[in-house]
Amino acid sequence: MRRKSGALVATMMMAVVLVVETTDVAFAVDSIPAVFAVTRDPFIVFTSNMFAIMGLRSVFFLLAGLLPRFHFLRHGLSLVLIFIGAKMLSEKYIDIPIQASLGVVGTIIGGAIILSWITSGKRGRTLKG
Repeated sequence: MRRKSGALVATMMMAVVLVVETTDVAFAVDSIPAVFAVTRDPFIVFTSNMFAIMGLRSVFFLLAGLLPRFHFLRHGLSLVLIFIGAKMLSEKYIDIPIQASLGVVGTIIGGAIILSWITSGKRGRTLKG
């Protein structure tokens, strides 16, 4: 905000900051169901969402820069969302331990990254030679 003719006036930078911060909060609130799929501990839910708000922007720029290298990461994240959704829907009928859930999520994301590394090396060799 700045002063113009003695009155406070909102600038475009203020509008940008408001949009970015609103987006951070929206993504943090959006992640609450995913956290509840892993644990019911209120402390973990609260702290994970606080870290989501604080680190979301930097992680976004990191992933945006790395996404061309990890072309299977989108598919892996889709599978993670499908797994978490299925776990939440089947919670009344099937009890999946937290360690198993974290193992499945880690395996899917790790597998997507490794598969991307393997295939990008093969693509690079075939394109060059």
